Amino acid sequence: MFYYYSKGLSSSFLRFFYFFINIKLSFYLMKVTIILSKTNKRQYLKTLLILLTLFTSSLLALSNQPFQGGVAVINIGEFEQKPKVFFKAREVKVLQKDGDYVAVIGIAIDEKAGEKHIVAVTKKKKEHIYFDVDAKSYKKEYIKLKTNKRVTLSKTDLQRFQKEKKKTKKILKSFNKNISSNLEFISPLSGRISSTFGKKRYYNGKAKSPHKGTDIAAKRGTPIVASLGGKVVLRKDLFFNGNTIYLDHGEGVITMYSHMQKFAVNDGDDIQKGDVIGYVGTTGRSTGPHLHFGIILNGEAIDPGVFIGDYR
Repeated sequence: MFYYYSKGLSSSFLRFFYFFINIKLSFYLMKVTIILSKTNKRQYLKTLLILLTLFTSSLLALSNQPFQGGVAVINIGEFEQKPKVFFKAREVKVLQKDGDYVAVIGIAIDEKAGEKHIVAVTKKKKEHIYFDVDAKSYKKEYIKLKTNKRVTLSKTDLQRFQKEKKKTKKILKSFNKNISSNLEFISPLSGRISSTFGKKRYYNGKAKSPHKGTDIAAKRGTPIVASLGGKVVLRKDLFFNGNTIYLDHGEGVITMYSHMQKFAVNDGDDIQKGDVIGYVGTTGRSTGPHLHFGIILNGEAIDPGVFIGDYR
């Protein structure tokens, strides 16, 4: 048995790093824009912008941000075959990068800060890899609803919610090995960020669960696209989340899209990144038209801002 210790870069350092990179890229982009505008080569500029987007997206996708509600990206080294990696007895996604294997671990918002470990296993090898989870504080948010129907539940509504929760929990903890994704997410909707991940929510003064996604406000009926390619594993009107779609991207990676006005896909459909899957609405526990967008890794809701920088 081999023990390996991995210390990740702090999330604050990474934010500064990305800010610095973006400033430098913006500076060079301005210079290139001036040069190309003089030669009227718009197609080259368009291509450059696409390449820049892909570069920053891939850079962000594999950043190690091991805070409460974040993602730990741990290099586990070389193996003769792809290892299975477990965090707290639950299998996590593994990617291969530059010849090494990399474990991508979703960290629960209520995970205790401190030293943690994962276990990488093959038929011939077993390694314990240690890393630290950083504490993170989140703001409070007070929301006023017209009624208490979705604050203090009736017996009938509670039974419905518990039945839905049992079904969705099973989906969120699944680990589909028949699908794989590169974790290069795109924003499912262009709009104003009306609420960020992790806020401690109070509905009509009553404390509820923290916000486990990003809310994007937009006009009712605005198309919503798939953030990543996958399969529709849930298409249902849920008590709290309203019209909701879950997309399975394989190996414990799932995205959720809630409060839709209507759906544009069906259960079991195979979806490509960028496909329209539904339209903005205000169904469920909602105060106005918006999309609640969530990313789940190994059964844990994580901050979508880890993968999509505009959400921070």
